Amino acid sequence: MKYLFSLLLTTIFCLQSWAQNTYRITYQRSYNDQVSPNQDPLLVYTNPEQTVISSEKIVQSEAKYPYETFYVERRGNLYHRLTSFSATKELATVDATILDRNTYTFSDETKVILGHTCKKATTSVNSNTIELWYTDELGVKGAPTELGQNLGLVLEYVRNGNTKITANKIEPIDHIPTHVALRSFEKTVDAVAYQDAVWKSRFIHIPVFQDEQINFVETPKQDSVLRFAHGTVILKKVKIPVLNKGSQAFIQLIEKSNGDAYDRTGSIFMIADDQPQTFLDGMKNGMNTLPMYTNGDGDEYPGMVRTDSFSPVYELMRFFTPFGVSHFNERANLMGKTWQDSVIYRQDVSEFLSVMSGKEVYIGTYIGNYDGGGHKVSVELTIHPGYSKMGFQKVMSIFNSTNVMEMGGQTYARFFSQEKGLEVTFELPEDAKDVQLRYITTGHGGWGNGDEFVPKENSIFLNGELAFKFTPWRTDCGSYRLYNPVSGNFQNGLSSSDLSRSNWCPATITNPNYISLGDLKAGKHTIRVHIPQGEPEGSSFSFWNVSGALIYN
Repeated sequence: MKYLFSLLLTTIFCLQSWAQNTYRITYQRSYNDQVSPNQDPLLVYTNPEQTVISSEKIVQSEAKYPYETFYVERRGNLYHRLTSFSATKELATVDATILDRNTYTFSDETKVILGHTCKKATTSVNSNTIELWYTDELGVKGAPTELGQNLGLVLEYVRNGNTKITANKIEPIDHIPTHVALRSFEKTVDAVAYQDAVWKSRFIHIPVFQDEQINFVETPKQDSVLRFAHGTVILKKVKIPVLNKGSQAFIQLIEKSNGDAYDRTGSIFMIADDQPQTFLDGMKNGMNTLPMYTNGDGDEYPGMVRTDSFSPVYELMRFFTPFGVSHFNERANLMGKTWQDSVIYRQDVSEFLSVMSGKEVYIGTYIGNYDGGGHKVSVELTIHPGYSKMGFQKVMSIFNSTNVMEMGGQTYARFFSQEKGLEVTFELPEDAKDVQLRYITTGHGGWGNGDEFVPKENSIFLNGELAFKFTPWRTDCGSYRLYNPVSGNFQNGLSSSDLSRSNWCPATITNPNYISLGDLKAGKHTIRVHIPQGEPEGSSFSFWNVSGALIYN
């Protein structure tokens, strides 16, 4: 009887002692000692059994999904991460090593925070210096991040001397609320799968093509992916949700050779239903059904310029394939060379969101080639929420001379042989401010005197006045040698992929130029592009692929 009574007293004492050592700590973030406005305060609940890192809005069930909560299970020194994707979907992972991963340097410095004497420990994370101020006076451990969880109770975290998380309130509580405390989780996965799921939940992911072949065949197959120009163009309709202001969009392409050894012109483009006639009509019905551009050189160029009723394609990305990456890697063994398995191209295309948001659009990929194996490509569009409250910019496709339907009857853009060059008259429906021309240009003609290897000045005229001129030229092509296993090699030790070119390199994107055109009034305007195109030599000729879209407010 005495034993039971003694055990009961011990249990009560332990429970009281535990309750007395349970705390809720509120933290605020600051930068250069300026408190961040409108923040959701961090909350740490801690006792000798567990620590919970959360926030005020999460605890009050006011946080927007997805959100993340962290738990330290003291008994096993385990660090749990939990993401809530919705009211009914969650995912967790556990790490048994992260809490002891860092080493700390301790100093004799002290300072008082909220009446408690704190000691200083310093560590480094990804080349950032982290200072932790912790106290032993409360008999518990905890911290607002995973760092310093086993030092004591961290009351201030300082990164690089200017970014701080500082406790501004310590409250003794009876217990950690049930809806906050560590519990069993619906689903637990390994850390990599967890991080991937959390990362992808924070933005909109729209797959377009997955490992699709772009090659030259007599009769290409047709399924959910539309194929044109003997299979050298693939096209798919995708639905874009209504997007928030300030969003950013990125297009990503992964390319590898499936048999074609040469560097080829490629383009990712969009067909928007913003005019009575679109480029898709020509793809289906024949390119000769589209408006023709003529400038006196004797040829007709279908589907390359804007008219009152037709809109050329919006070029999202101009890219160039490497010399045979992946498919030919094993045939090109060179000492000290480890060839890449594929090329990943990624580009910001946020300026096109106004013609995407809430709509169905066609996104296509073109690689000019006459090879039966061709290329394999994967394309995806990701849209990321932004912090800006600015609305989307307006955009209008004006011209695109890249002959994406090359194998379907669309001619090479050789019209720069004439002084007139490329001239387009377009109409603005309203006054436009801060107008920019998103201009992509690459020169072609792959022999010694061809425009691929000869710098040529590009001049852009607006309403007869010179608006901008520059010479597009790339001198960094040698940086991409490891993407070009079967690039031709010359007697002087250079590879063909090393050579400087007219604004492109094998295995790279050609970035747009953003040319300021100022404010423009509603009505008709004319843009002219002039390039001194080189003369043909025998059956060889030069041409220029240029695309232009107006971006304005």
